[in-house]
Amino acid sequence: MTAWTEAGAHSVGEGVYRIPLPLPQDGLRAVNVYAIADGEQVVLIDSGWALAESAELLARSLDGIGYGLDDIREFLVTHVHRDHYTQAVAIRRTHGTPVALGSGEQLGLDAIREAIRTGERPPATHLVRAGAQELQAQLGPPGPMTDDTGPWDLPDRWLPDGVDLPLHTRTLRVIATPGHTRGHVVFHDAAAGVLFAGDHVLPHITPSIGFEFPRAELPLRDYLESLRLVRTMPDARLLPAHGPDAASVHTRVDELLDHHEQRLTESAKAVEQGADTAYEAARVLHWTRRQRSFDDLDLFNQLLATTETMAHLDVLVLRGWLAVTVTDGVAHYRRS
Repeated sequence: MTAWTEAGAHSVGEGVYRIPLPLPQDGLRAVNVYAIADGEQVVLIDSGWALAESAELLARSLDGIGYGLDDIREFLVTHVHRDHYTQAVAIRRTHGTPVALGSGEQLGLDAIREAIRTGERPPATHLVRAGAQELQAQLGPPGPMTDDTGPWDLPDRWLPDGVDLPLHTRTLRVIATPGHTRGHVVFHDAAAGVLFAGDHVLPHITPSIGFEFPRAELPLRDYLESLRLVRTMPDARLLPAHGPDAASVHTRVDELLDHHEQRLTESAKAVEQGADTAYEAARVLHWTRRQRSFDDLDLFNQLLATTETMAHLDVLVLRGWLAVTVTDGVAHYRRS
């Protein structure tokens, strides 16, 4: 069986090709960009990370189905994370290709651009709230932002929720699915029965929740509501940003909903056992499918674990299972 990360343009439906592109870290292994043949041009869902090797592989993969970078009509980007957005902006600087992004991402993109403009990394207030002073100390104080502003330029257009995008060969509907980021969108091709799901629904892992600046008030609530929204739609073939395509969006959504209910139960139990903050609760829980301990995670994944735990605890407060008191910026949880 071919690994989903194998280079090339892989057909996943009539006129639709999945193109895995490299990432500079081992965790996610690759990001899927989807090429939709649209007559003499091609429309791309997401773009990859702005890396020379990624751009070269994208060009070779498109050449394999009869297109070049100059033939890209538009990039339709599911969310503003670097591995989805920045290569679109980089290619636009050379080829003039339009870039579209969900309108809900404007706040996050503005925050990134402002941090770069001022030269200062935003303070980790979410870590203060989580009681994660130890992790904050490892990060060090807010420092200079070294990224060039180019990859974070504004899109050519913002896509509102519910708008239809007519291509020559099909129509895509933009559906807002906040949670992984506040402005995440998916693209639904109802006629073909496929969902370009970005990071909203992934086949083998759960997307990070709450690791965003500025952080949404209740990112897990938003994510669960978005999952339920997708579940009300007709079932479709899942075309995810990471991992292989799958036959049923509904099957995976049900698994993700069950997973988060289990994590909510485990998070409540951690508080009952004495964990007072999100950081303390995260240290009690186990992580990944391998059930790794918190201390076995690297710093980046400890940050993800802590913010995700806080997202679960805040939903437990919303449901009335827990109560929270904020003292000196730190959220302390207890049974209600």
